[in-house]
Amino acid sequence: MNDVELKMMQTIENLQNRLLNIRAGRANPAMLNGIMVSYYGTPTPIQSLANITVPEARKLFVKPFDRGVLKDLERAINEANLGIAPTNNGEMIILTVPELNEERRREYVKQAKNIGEEAKVALRNIRQEANNQIKKEELPEDEEKIQLDDIQELITKYNKLVDEEIKNKEEELMQV
Repeated sequence: MNDVELKMMQTIENLQNRLLNIRAGRANPAMLNGIMVSYYGTPTPIQSLANITVPEARKLFVKPFDRGVLKDLERAINEANLGIAPTNNGEMIILTVPELNEERRREYVKQAKNIGEEAKVALRNIRQEANNQIKKEELPEDEEKIQLDDIQELITKYNKLVDEEIKNKEEELMQV
């Protein structure tokens, strides 16, 4: 049971991390997660090469620890296709997050719902795996039913969590 709940908690954490990457018209350092910069020929995460700050709601400052890597940072951000044009002022890169229009917001909501559905599928797969494991153990019928009911309660609880996360993200995205 603990193993099943642990897997379900990991699924929720994965969902939350994936939802962070959907931008809501606000600057968020997580937007740059996964961007790799060629630093002396070695792909290096952008967080290892620069300090990323949010001075205003729609601006991101990327200040490198070593000024020599500024051009490489700018190139990597451009290649990441964030939909944001970086501005290089010689000391740091400034990213201004554009305001989202209604159509783009709806697209992001749809994307968030798809991610939520994928999380629910993952939860159902975990439940199916656990149910199969219980049936293989050849337990007495009443004990097997109790364990299957416990698994069902868990999936119901975690499905509600997924729904809440998606609802919160939708509200955040649709907020002007």
